[in-house]
Amino acid sequence: MTTDTTAPAPTGSLTGVPADGPAAAGTGRIRLDFAKSAPKVFRALVGFDAAAREGLDPALVELVQIRSSHLNHCAYCLHMHTNDARKAGECEDRLHMVAVWREARHFFSEKEQAALALTEAVTLVADGGVPDDVYAQAAAHFDQTELANLLALIFAINTWNRLALSTAKVAGTDERRR
Repeated sequence: MTTDTTAPAPTGSLTGVPADGPAAAGTGRIRLDFAKSAPKVFRALVGFDAAAREGLDPALVELVQIRSSHLNHCAYCLHMHTNDARKAGECEDRLHMVAVWREARHFFSEKEQAALALTEAVTLVADGGVPDDVYAQAAAHFDQTELANLLALIFAINTWNRLALSTAKVAGTDERRR
């Protein structure tokens, strides 16, 4: 006797899998709908994300989210945030250069470069922590409240990346718009 372990495809905002839902990593099983399975945690994360953005330039927010998503190999979030950046008026040239910003510094202000460097250090924290010079450069461009919010934003996008990767979210299925 075979037991079918395939769950019905979830629906709703920021679910674990799109409504037309692919199987998770070729297993034939749909991964959980995080928003429905842990609604209090999910709402807390949404609130944390919203609070982190306060006082930060929306273009900078998207650049940070894009860079973290590159580093974490999160296609779902990368697709979402590049689209959000375009809608907010970000130019294609800068979007193409985020992954190689160190080689294309002239596309980004010193403040944006400091934020991108901090994003890399925090996202890759296990590779050597956050170097003092990277932190000092960010602190030179952001006041204490902005710096705290920038750090919180980096924490939030890293959490969203991990949530999307763990629940096998598919790029191009931005469920916020459903």
